[in-house]
Amino acid sequence: MDERSRRWRLVLGGAAEESLGELGGNEAAMDAALAALYDSGSGDAEGSRRQRSAGLGASAPQVARWLGDIREYFPSTVVQIMQSDAIERLNLTSLLLEPEMLDAVEPDVHLVGTLLSLNRVMPDQTKDVARQVVRKVVDELERRIANKTKAAVTGALNRATRVNRPRHADIDWDRTIRANLKHYQPEYRTIVPERLVGYGRRTTAVQRDVVLCVDQSGSMAASVVYSGVFAAVLASMRSLRTSLVVFDTAVVDLTDQLHDPVEVLFGTQLGGGTDINRAIAYCQELVTRPRDSIFVLISDLYEGGIRAEMLRRIAALVEAGVQVVVLLALSDEGAPAYDHDNAAALASLGVPAFACTPDAFPDLMAAAIERRDLRAFAERFASGA
Repeated sequence: MDERSRRWRLVLGGAAEESLGELGGNEAAMDAALAALYDSGSGDAEGSRRQRSAGLGASAPQVARWLGDIREYFPSTVVQIMQSDAIERLNLTSLLLEPEMLDAVEPDVHLVGTLLSLNRVMPDQTKDVARQVVRKVVDELERRIANKTKAAVTGALNRATRVNRPRHADIDWDRTIRANLKHYQPEYRTIVPERLVGYGRRTTAVQRDVVLCVDQSGSMAASVVYSGVFAAVLASMRSLRTSLVVFDTAVVDLTDQLHDPVEVLFGTQLGGGTDINRAIAYCQELVTRPRDSIFVLISDLYEGGIRAEMLRRIAALVEAGVQVVVLLALSDEGAPAYDHDNAAALASLGVPAFACTPDAFPDLMAAAIERRDLRAFAERFASGA
């Protein structure tokens, strides 16, 4: 069997054995692992698929062996997808309450979201193992985002504090020359600057207040994970005063736990309803310097509270001078489901709502600090760029 035929045989499963041939060795083991998850029976009279067959069932030893097999035969990115599919398709969530299962899985953001949703029903022994899994993912995310976030935010703060009447030592000559090119004097071969651009004086004072308000309904699991890690990174910067508020129908302020993002994540409670208006009302009380404040709402905008009041509160924040950012998702999961009517209403207030990937979030925060028009970001993500 040539390589192409082997690949098609793995894709099509046992049904293609007669036409493509039998697999052997590692490929047979790979085929068995795929069959355990993806081989399906016929649908019922209404066309719905019944639960996948092939024998994983609810047996912890079988699942543990299967998890070991897929980690042996597939790359980690594929393992993560298969784990997620197994939890969803085979209803294996309850097995994650067993410590030996958590020792066998490949940690990733989606697994962390599942664990957080089980947080309230985990026995203590399992919770200890779950924290280790979450810690591993959080540490990896921090390595991925911390330096870029701090560099982007610091650069934006420096640019935002430039002044137009600087002392000689504080003049930014590059920006000053570019700002005055129209005043070039050919006969003297020089520029006569009408406006000086300077760097702001360095300060250790808090320059911006950042309030992250995060929807913790079940559909927002990945966004909650990324938001918690980003909030911890921002809170580590002395030039920012960062608050983190999570909500469903209740509102929880996790700001005092931002020194440890794992504690932050275990302070969330995924699932339940959504009262965006109530959450914004709480966050309004945290905004004491409107023109130096950035309010980031991360929600799919499905409002279970009072919609008209929610929109009025956003409008009041904008009118007061707060830089308001609304993200439909903060994740790598692609286009999210969201309330289009509420998104359109926010856009009419000058607040575009859009999804943002974690890699783009540092640049978005830099743009918000510099009070740039965020519609360019909205258009960028709407076009899939």
